[in-house]
Amino acid sequence: MPKTLYVSDLDGTLLDRRHRIPAHTADALNALISKGMLFTFATARSWHSAHVVTEGLSPRLPWIVHNGAMLCDGKTGERTDQMYFTHSQRREILSRSEALGLWPLSYGILEGEEKVFYLEDINRHPGMEYYIDHRRGDKRLSPVKDKEALLQGETYYFTFIHDREALLPLWANVRDLPWVNLVFQQELYQKEYWLEITPREATKARAALRLKERLGCDRLVAFGDAMNDLPLFGVADESYAVENALPEVKEAATGVIGTNEQGGVARFLMERFEREGIL
Repeated sequence: MPKTLYVSDLDGTLLDRRHRIPAHTADALNALISKGMLFTFATARSWHSAHVVTEGLSPRLPWIVHNGAMLCDGKTGERTDQMYFTHSQRREILSRSEALGLWPLSYGILEGEEKVFYLEDINRHPGMEYYIDHRRGDKRLSPVKDKEALLQGETYYFTFIHDREALLPLWANVRDLPWVNLVFQQELYQKEYWLEITPREATKARAALRLKERLGCDRLVAFGDAMNDLPLFGVADESYAVENALPEVKEAATGVIGTNEQGGVARFLMERFEREGIL
């Protein structure tokens, strides 16, 4: 039997509208994992954020976080396979965004600690305020007064949160840079758009392939709902979109399964493993 790695997105795919994994989904996946299923998830979230919303789930494999910018140990958060911008690359991005009056959340590693830098004394879009306000107490949040301080440590991720029309010029301005990967989409369940910029090699797809090779797997099966899942679908042997996925994602998928609210991923996997006589 081929050795298969199963990789699922979180928000909109495995998580429900409350941004949590339903107990029945966690129970089903944990049962399959205990039977030997090789399962993990790939998310735009950090380890800190994913650790909260996946409470109850016990994957034993490394997690793919920050859209593939790094892998991490699910229990400890220990980082591996990190992708960083060079100093000149990150300065180029910041220069182009500053020219348009846009300021990012800048994710970096400073003295071994993960940080999220943002300018303190500016007028921020409500979506950016929402992000910051809902993470009060998060030790990663690091307000700074100087734009140069946004680039402390080693930078691996920029997030711009604003209206679509405000972000479109920046997207057009950086999309042809050969060393970037872009995800530009509306935030799930929100009005604002996010433009996320990572190093070229930092994608869910590349991270999943590295993990697949490391585990000696023959096949990769992916689950998702949004535009940032399309590259992962492109390298998977099978790909499944939840019913609530974007039309473009459904079109690219091998098949369509139940919604995130219905526990579509867990139900699909339970049925597959039952057919194969593993349960």
